Amino acid sequence: MRAVVQTVERARVTVDDEVVGAIENGLLVLLGVTHTDTAETAATMARKVHELRILDDERSAADVGAPILVVSQFTLYGDARKGRRPSWTAAAPAEVAEPLVNAVVQALRDRGAKVETGRFRTHMLVESTNTGPKTILLDL
Repeated sequence: MRAVVQTVERARVTVDDEVVGAIENGLLVLLGVTHTDTAETAATMARKVHELRILDDERSAADVGAPILVVSQFTLYGDARKGRRPSWTAAAPAEVAEPLVNAVVQALRDRGAKVETGRFRTHMLVESTNTGPKTILLDL
């Protein structure tokens, strides 16, 4: 599992002109799933995201109650080492990835996090205003 975590002043996801998820002063998490990921991987990723000390004064979303917007992002497993057209073979298929993305979201909520999401298997418009900017790659 791979995540790009960014501190944001605001972020939102729009699908077909409808805002499906939006946050202010929190974390935007672009989340990719690979073939070997499991429910344990999802739980570990949720803990790492929630406790990541990336906010001001080295605090975490868990410390300050910052909201989290999770957006599935299979392209995090794109491989462009050969040629100009990325290969997506390392990305888990949707039927494997969707339950694991949902497991990360649920694990975050179980930890007390306020979580918004994108919408799986749709064309999403993701907008964000980064702060810092602070961007971390978590690769489990």
